[in-house]
Amino acid sequence: MNVQANLKKVLADIPAHVRLVAVSKTKPVEMIQAAYEAGQRDFGENKAQDLAAKYPQLPQDIRWHFIGHLQTNKVKYIAPFVALIHAADSLKILKEINKQAVKNHRIIDFLLEFHIAREESKFGLTMEAAEKIMYSEEYGQLKNIRLCGVMGMATYTDDTEQIRSEFRQLKGIFQELKEKYFSGAPHFKEISMGMSGDYPIAIEEGATLVRVGSKIFGARS
Repeated sequence: MNVQANLKKVLADIPAHVRLVAVSKTKPVEMIQAAYEAGQRDFGENKAQDLAAKYPQLPQDIRWHFIGHLQTNKVKYIAPFVALIHAADSLKILKEINKQAVKNHRIIDFLLEFHIAREESKFGLTMEAAEKIMYSEEYGQLKNIRLCGVMGMATYTDDTEQIRSEFRQLKGIFQELKEKYFSGAPHFKEISMGMSGDYPIAIEEGATLVRVGSKIFGARS
């Protein structure tokens, strides 16, 4: 498995305004180090304890992205250092992220996850649910978290038109939130969508962050 050659191939497909998050879940630190040595700085993990274990073993200028479904009791493991949490989908989790951010004297950036797929098994909010959170008094009191954009996962299908329309839907959600609440906020800029199988479509539809694992590190171990 030549991680550096794979990384180079993937990066060749990605325009300069899009950031690659190399999804290193289940992979050993040696593979992450190889990607780091080839210039990669953004890495994604989906298990808080795995991420907390890898963090001290690797260079400290890595930007760690938490991309999985985050449980409230696991936030404490990643709160001291995580750069961006991609998949916040409830007021409950946001309150816990804020609580742990306060303990660590930092502001934690996050994205709201929206449900754009046809599969019921996928997590995520509707626009109505997201606005309910954002209008709530409790959300207004959370001063140690910062909303930087949106995240979504397309349906697992070979139908590229369906995937494209789901990504387009997420871009629409982003634009609506930007116009309504964040028109003057430069930090509200991220659209996290697209994985190994569909990131070229995601880029065409406006992704600013793509999450690619198997194309760099090989199939999940």
